[in-house]
Amino acid sequence: MELSDRVEVVAAADLDPGKAMAFTDAVGGKPVHSIPALIAERPDLVCILTESGHHARHALELIEAGINVVVEKPVALRPEDAERVRDAAAAKGVMCAVIKQNRYNPAMRFVREMVSEGRIGRLVTAGVRVHWSRHQDYYDDPWHGRWSMDGGVLAQQAIHHLDALQWLGGPIEAVCAAGAAVLNRLEAEDTAIGLVRFKSGALGTIEATTSARDEDFEASLHLVGEQAMAKIGGHALNRIEFWRPVEPRQGDERAAETFSQDVPTSYGLGHGPLLGEVLDALENGTPPPIDVDEALTSLRLVHALYASMETGGWVRLDDHPTSNKLGIPNEDATSGQ
Repeated sequence: MELSDRVEVVAAADLDPGKAMAFTDAVGGKPVHSIPALIAERPDLVCILTESGHHARHALELIEAGINVVVEKPVALRPEDAERVRDAAAAKGVMCAVIKQNRYNPAMRFVREMVSEGRIGRLVTAGVRVHWSRHQDYYDDPWHGRWSMDGGVLAQQAIHHLDALQWLGGPIEAVCAAGAAVLNRLEAEDTAIGLVRFKSGALGTIEATTSARDEDFEASLHLVGEQAMAKIGGHALNRIEFWRPVEPRQGDERAAETFSQDVPTSYGLGHGPLLGEVLDALENGTPPPIDVDEALTSLRLVHALYASMETGGWVRLDDHPTSNKLGIPNEDATSGQ
């Protein structure tokens, strides 16, 4: 098990006893049935891997008990809930780290370095494409694709790539989006498109679907700049598919070979390096590598895209638009008609 030389699993909690036992049989620790039972084991750090709609509540419960947490994306479904988690962690003096594992892909790190060095030059256009496959049985469980607990492809799958778009392309000024449940039956969307206007003046596009058939084909990001063009592709933003600077340097021709990575699934291989840095931060008493404020950038973009769908026009991110559906309990959610 990766990081087994640095951590000891003391417990795993799940409402399904069989799942908790299967996990602890594999990695060690005690299976428990609730968060209070987990707290009683006094772990130093808890990874929250529950349904998206429960992330904020579970994080707050653990933080109030004085326990450090790592939260899978999204840190919350509502920005105001994410802010509550951030403020609670600060008040208690504990860590709240958030998973954005694609930032640790060698391909992503390479392009980030090229952006930082100015080798892309002025950005002209940037875009992401997510062509993944989820069948109806995925959405027939009690939470996937539901507004109160999950959202659609933007909030569940493409939030990783929206994070990458901002991490490499820079702050976004405004978006205009459309979405629909095209092949699958769900409350939210399985397919979405968006237009992007960056604060730099560059333009961009977003294209995401879980209705590709019959496998995950692509998760890619491209940057077209005044001084270079770059494309990161593969199933999980894991391969340099194109790197073409106007003024080449020694080693540029080997970028694809050097920084591409084979991955077994669309989850990629970034969780281990990210968690390693979380452990470093805990040991050194420093901030986590990706904190709640950093995670809020992609969550706010998701809400802006949904707000655009709901209003039918462009929305500005500086206005902090929020969806009137995502993360709203069913009894209060808009019908969508």
